[in-house]
Amino acid sequence: MHCAVLHAAGDVRIDRMEDPVPQAGESLVRITSVGLCGSDLHWFTDGAIGDAALSRPLVLGHEMAGVVVSGPSAGRSVGIDPALPCGHCRECRSGLEHLCTRMHFAGHSDTDGGLRELMAWPDRRLHLLPDGYDPACGSLLEPLGVAVHSADLAHLRFGWTVAVVGCGPIGLMLIELAALAGCAVTAVEPLAHRRDAARRAGATTVLEPDEVTGGALDGTCDAAFEVSGADDGLARAAVLVRPGGRIVLVGIPGDDTTTFAASTMRRKGLTLACVRRMTDNAYARAIALAVRGAVDLSWLATQRFPLSDATEAFATAARREGLKVVVDVTTG
Repeated sequence: MHCAVLHAAGDVRIDRMEDPVPQAGESLVRITSVGLCGSDLHWFTDGAIGDAALSRPLVLGHEMAGVVVSGPSAGRSVGIDPALPCGHCRECRSGLEHLCTRMHFAGHSDTDGGLRELMAWPDRRLHLLPDGYDPACGSLLEPLGVAVHSADLAHLRFGWTVAVVGCGPIGLMLIELAALAGCAVTAVEPLAHRRDAARRAGATTVLEPDEVTGGALDGTCDAAFEVSGADDGLARAAVLVRPGGRIVLVGIPGDDTTTFAASTMRRKGLTLACVRRMTDNAYARAIALAVRGAVDLSWLATQRFPLSDATEAFATAARREGLKVVVDVTTG
């Protein structure tokens, strides 16, 4: 089979690999679409993410949809949960599988991801989708699950005012979720096309980053999501949130550090919650929201590339063009 393999920072090659052979409890899945995530871009541009560095050629991609080739659900379209918790550690036994310290995760470290034609994956991590469901939307279900988990951490309430700092795909999904929950949303984004997208997603107020400090909306938001990964994103979120409010840190900074004014956080008595992927039931909830149309994913995939053009797909995503870049791995 063909696969897109990261050999070093900026070096993605189309290689051939032996077809995988499913083990007990696994199915063979033909991958249809893979969305490129901000974390994939860290791997692509830096050859690392956080404290994890590339140690061998790696197949990236964890936002995946496919069709089961062999196994109990043969012929069915599926969304693929990329996380493989061990099931035995303290965190797993406590219902915190997403915090598993022995986690294997598609497209990370020693576990190849979805930018390949076929993969063998545990049946328990395959989620059935309606027949004919758009594969590009299927690949967006994993980031929607992260957004659902992030919204849970914010403890959203009807009628709140919520800030979303950074309007990439997950930020836009959070705007949709917050609007669905009856919240007024203030979006902060430096790129004009993403500010337009924030309005389409349901934001009631849209600001450029420089409009935050000293503005009329300072201290008026009940909760904020920092989704940009920019060094000043958390500081801007802290300015917008009211005293006693809550900030959910979703974005991943490029240099593995983030800063904020301690005096602002302390004087306001703010709570900071950090997102680690998603809880075990968030994927199923994301599917339910998307399939019934409560959250619209259909407009987010603005650029699509075949697997053979994976390098250009990564370069396009790294330039922050459009919204979501999707690689169509196989068709038909």
